[in-house]
Amino acid sequence: MPKKRSNPLRKSPKQAARKAPAPAKPAPRLSFPVYHVDAFTKRIFHGNPAAVVLLDGKWPADDLLQSIAVEQNMPMTAFVLRTKNKNIGLRWFNPLKEFNLCGHATLAAAHVLWNHEKLKGNSLTFTTLGGELHLSRDQDLIAMQLQARPAVRVRASNALCAALGRQPSEVYQADMTLAVFENKRDVHALAPDFARIAALDTSGVIVTAPGAGHDFVSRYFAPKHGLNEDHATGSSHCTLVPYWSNRLRKQHLTAHQVSPRAGELWCELRGDRVLLGGHAVTFSHGTITM
Repeated sequence: MPKKRSNPLRKSPKQAARKAPAPAKPAPRLSFPVYHVDAFTKRIFHGNPAAVVLLDGKWPADDLLQSIAVEQNMPMTAFVLRTKNKNIGLRWFNPLKEFNLCGHATLAAAHVLWNHEKLKGNSLTFTTLGGELHLSRDQDLIAMQLQARPAVRVRASNALCAALGRQPSEVYQADMTLAVFENKRDVHALAPDFARIAALDTSGVIVTAPGAGHDFVSRYFAPKHGLNEDHATGSSHCTLVPYWSNRLRKQHLTAHQVSPRAGELWCELRGDRVLLGGHAVTFSHGTITM
């Protein structure tokens, strides 16, 4: 009787067990606490919203930070890096790019650290790509020191007037354009052409007028940065405060940004620094898991 030939391709169960590759280990998942904070206001659904993402150890890759900001889809996402040596890093991204300063997201980040992470003390310093930012708190009012950005007077161009739809009484230029009106109703009523504003040779346009109940009102348009109108802007007040302090002959000022969500700021001019104070309120918090 002929011998049964074995199949060379067939392996015994023991051989198969020895040769089978080990299953790949799943990649470790990343997990970050995230808060949604409304800044420069005491009421949710007002002021300027920001996401605050808390990180530990070292900065993730820039493209991951940008992707998280895109997914958050907020006017700004602040990334706070906590390290063992107690340095607190801070970076800001909107869905388009990284910024070198964002006032409202800085206020939101400080609010999270003091109110949710139980950071001790009434002062803190953030280390940013642009240098150190010093903040303090007095009960629930948080103040930050920023570099003043005074503007110089320039001629009101036809392009600016066409973009705003009205002619301002005065125009000044720093990195942003400052257009001054004499009646706050003019500021409220503006319906600018954002495509024309984006074509101007400026990073954004601030419009302002004397206030009633506040020293001044303002709005800020920045379509070049993917934001037609910002809700409540810290950086624009680095130019607004020197202007109004000089015009009103006072160092302490109150400001109302009259966007649809509105924001309220307490301001002080200290030499070449601007002190900006505001409140913040937490809307929600959770965890990013990837």
